[in-house]
Amino acid sequence: MCGIVGWLGPRLEAEFDAGIATRMCERLRHRGPDSAGQWLAPEGGAWLGHRRLAVLDLSAHGHQPMLSDASRDARHVLSFNGEVYNYKLLRRELEQSGCSFLGDSDTEVVLKACVTWGIEAATARFEGMFAFALYDRTERCLWLARDPLGIKPLYYTASAARLAFASELTPLLELPGMDRSIDQDALFAYFRYGNVPAPASILRGVRKLPAGQLLRYQQGEVQIRPCRSLDVLARAARQHPLTLSLAEATDELEQRLRQAVRQHMQSDVPYGAFLSGGVDSSTVVAMMQAESSQPVKTFTIGFSESSHDESAHARKVAAHLGTDHHEMILNPNEIPAMVPTVAGFFDEPFADNSALPTWLVSRFARQSVTVCLSGDGGDELFGGYPRYFWARRIEALRARLTAPGARLAAGALRAVPAVFWDEGLNRLLGKRYAGSEGLAARVRRFAAYLGCRREDAYAQTMSIWSDPAALIGHQPSQALGADAHHYPELSWADEMMLIDQGNYLQDDILAKVDRASMAVSLEARVPLLTHPMLEFSWRLPASMKFAAGGDRGKLLLREVLYRHVPRALMERPKQGFGMPVATWLRGPLRDWAEHLLQRADLESCGLNADVVGRVWREHQAGQDRQGMLWTVLMYRQWHQRLEMH
Repeated sequence: MCGIVGWLGPRLEAEFDAGIATRMCERLRHRGPDSAGQWLAPEGGAWLGHRRLAVLDLSAHGHQPMLSDASRDARHVLSFNGEVYNYKLLRRELEQSGCSFLGDSDTEVVLKACVTWGIEAATARFEGMFAFALYDRTERCLWLARDPLGIKPLYYTASAARLAFASELTPLLELPGMDRSIDQDALFAYFRYGNVPAPASILRGVRKLPAGQLLRYQQGEVQIRPCRSLDVLARAARQHPLTLSLAEATDELEQRLRQAVRQHMQSDVPYGAFLSGGVDSSTVVAMMQAESSQPVKTFTIGFSESSHDESAHARKVAAHLGTDHHEMILNPNEIPAMVPTVAGFFDEPFADNSALPTWLVSRFARQSVTVCLSGDGGDELFGGYPRYFWARRIEALRARLTAPGARLAAGALRAVPAVFWDEGLNRLLGKRYAGSEGLAARVRRFAAYLGCRREDAYAQTMSIWSDPAALIGHQPSQALGADAHHYPELSWADEMMLIDQGNYLQDDILAKVDRASMAVSLEARVPLLTHPMLEFSWRLPASMKFAAGGDRGKLLLREVLYRHVPRALMERPKQGFGMPVATWLRGPLRDWAEHLLQRADLESCGLNADVVGRVWREHQAGQDRQGMLWTVLMYRQWHQRLEMH
């Protein structure tokens, strides 16, 4: 895993100097602490930089930027971030076609594949997580590429005079003349969903390359074209549904999982796995342990608040699988000092509060390993979120009730006091359906689904701020992220899964894992998110993802896990990997929050102080407004850092 950066354009010689180059690279030191490299085109007009975290081929043969041959006149230059897990297979093919290799890195395979087969054909064959830049000196052309699921980030700024790119936004702030004004449409999307969705960035002058896309820059012209589209892949896979029995499908999925995990365990440095004790991480660890002759190192953190603590479950799973387990329990008194630090790792405002535990477990793991496997992606691929099975049931229920009846039923559910759900019915049901957020919150979300139009359902039920315009005083001129995607030809559940895969998974979950892990120079790998696994998941019938009744998803993934871990260890409500922020904002984080929520400061960064003040008072009075407040707090912290750069 590495950090990449570069600049191309006719004004390079006039504006660029060694100090800018060094500062841009240094901004990415945390992504690549092992070595740094720079390359300046002898003929001028192009510069590439690189920070390396050495994982495969630790020798100098893996140094970057990498030239297509050893001569000064090498035509192609590559700066690569990520891992291509099928690189050994591709290398054998290239060797059979006459290519020779100096080292054993996947970077060299990526470079020779692009030179031999062409960048579009080569990129379509890469299985892994990556973002890279390939410069062609003969054509004076730069290519940028990003993996199909957007696991690795890539920012760029482009004009007729220059194109610059980086793994994170902050190196681009070193460029002379950068437009640092806030993109108000992106800000609207941030307050709706808690992240800034691609292709936008929070700054008007910077964009993100969308997942599965190629960018070509030559003579001031930018062309972006799809390489491996998630939409196309999902729709194509659905045309060939699997007709397997449950046992046969379980066999097939286990074989695919073991192959994916085996590939993700390729490393020349120590590796381990995050283990929360949930289905996804436990499945990945079970596959790792099945593939390893030694106990796999596993890492978990816990909270003293039982509603958010899964460490005891992780401990039991680790004991059963026989892993070398490491555990850290978080002291709530340490939280206030940590929150500002973690917020600083994100180059854009980011409001998923599970970023803090993700950073903590990454920092904890980095004391022992350089690579960690994670279970992220299981919910989105195999039907783990309640909104999927609710959508399926609501679709049938709405058909019976008709639209007016559905709205009346939704209103009736919303009218029932929260205490009935959380203190009454929840206890009678043995807390089986509450999760970490409480039964009332889930019932109200169910009611929101039931009472709205299908095309509005995702925004209404997933929005943090239902009307961000009241907060920022701006109505968006373009739809971004989930708001821009609708798939009426799919079932409601499938539509939500596809929207999540293209938006929430990429812009929230994977962005969080990347920034939190790379902040401590840890490479996080996600074996559930391979191209073949994604295709397989879309061929599965809904009956193998979630139950027709009850509150249970990821059925097929569970069947694989139950072959390795007793069912009794896994049968419990889904908790997630968040923090008890609502409680902390009334306790140890209250002073910190009030300092950030001063009227003058809110107004200086374009927020309506009256609206924020009302939400703060409601939260202190006992209503749960932590999601809304967290978006404001994280934006304020990000805005402070922007002013200091």
